[in-house]
Amino acid sequence: MSEQNKQLVDGAIQALFTTGDVDAVERYMTPDFVNHDPFPQTPGTREGFKETAAMIREAFPDWHSTLHLLIAEDDLVAEHFTAGGTHRGEIFGIAPTGNHVHMDGINIFRLRDGKISERWGVLDLASFMAQLAPARDEVAAGGGR
Repeated sequence: MSEQNKQLVDGAIQALFTTGDVDAVERYMTPDFVNHDPFPQTPGTREGFKETAAMIREAFPDWHSTLHLLIAEDDLVAEHFTAGGTHRGEIFGIAPTGNHVHMDGINIFRLRDGKISERWGVLDLASFMAQLAPARDEVAAGGGR
């Protein structure tokens, strides 16, 4: 069962974020899915998780998630990952920079009836946002710091 749960979580993350299949939400998540730590500007629902995946893929068309660790016990799966891509579209009102950015994170998923029913997560959003800032040389050239 633990191996199946790990495969389910890996499949969901790869489908949603690496391949950009936002409709995978319906296949992998329960209708009453709760995201206890949603991405900024998105609700903590299944639809919000779908919005997050779409937002990431629109801003970073080459986004790829690399799993470093999956641990499963009973109905829980913990994931440590690094994801990244090239900033080619607007996100949070920030115009594309062309910067390659990455984000580290840890997620815990609860599974029920063969689908993901809950998520808790910690993402390094401060580092992620800092990577979206213009390079120091560009700021200096404009007279700012």
